Amino acid sequence: MPFLTLADGSRKFYKDWGTGRPVVLSHGWPLNADAWDAQAVALAEAGYRVIAHDRRGHGRSTQTWDGHHMDQYADDLAELIEHLDLTDAVLVGHSTGGGEVARYLGRHGSGRVRKAVLLGAVPPLMLKTDANPEGTPIEAFDGIRAGVRADRSQFYYDLSEAFYGFNRPGAVVSDGKRREFWLQGMQAGLKPALDCIAAFSETDFTEDLKKIDIPVLVAHGEDDQIVPIAASALKTAALLSQGTLKVYPGAPHGLVGTFEAEFTKDLVEFLAD
Repeated sequence: MPFLTLADGSRKFYKDWGTGRPVVLSHGWPLNADAWDAQAVALAEAGYRVIAHDRRGHGRSTQTWDGHHMDQYADDLAELIEHLDLTDAVLVGHSTGGGEVARYLGRHGSGRVRKAVLLGAVPPLMLKTDANPEGTPIEAFDGIRAGVRADRSQFYYDLSEAFYGFNRPGAVVSDGKRREFWLQGMQAGLKPALDCIAAFSETDFTEDLKKIDIPVLVAHGEDDQIVPIAASALKTAALLSQGTLKVYPGAPHGLVGTFEAEFTKDLVEFLAD
């Protein structure tokens, strides 16, 4: 399995499937590259080279004690892109991964990137503040931290219900999907998982978004219970110079069912031109 040794000596796991124009997939919290498998297969079959990586502290990458903040995540992504010498790439980020993509573009520029996709992404800022009244109160994130510290195994399994919208009337519930979420969550280190909560909730990406000078598809579920659309996609699309907003009516945060199928189709179409 491919690993990249980063500048600080830690190892970053990644998958490298297919050939063609590169597409780099950044995952959400507390998951890993496996969360993208369905899209990775579809894109590779469509003629793209797909790189899906595990963020530091998550999945098969090194569980470092430090470095779990957006600047480091973006720098790790830059090292991977430069190591593989990717050019004309498309960056795709879900949830926390969307923040990682935005910070990469704001911090490292778009010289190697032609397009980006932000799916259910955390920018511009999740946290509720006086300037961001649509955000989520800090007490909610404190509750996440408390749940992860107390019994992360049960917390991740419980979180999967709202993550995939399985708590909505008429939802087709997949216990297998919930167990998949649990398994990936348990592969993340406890310290990295705790630190990442602050990284995805308290980082302000406003200035990063303003710097992005390439086309960006902003895709978001209307019924996202994890990253509510009013404080995220609607604001993000307005800040981007070349943003296109796609809202999926009734869709949850996590890729599942018809939502997953529709997004995958839209993703392939967005990459085609």
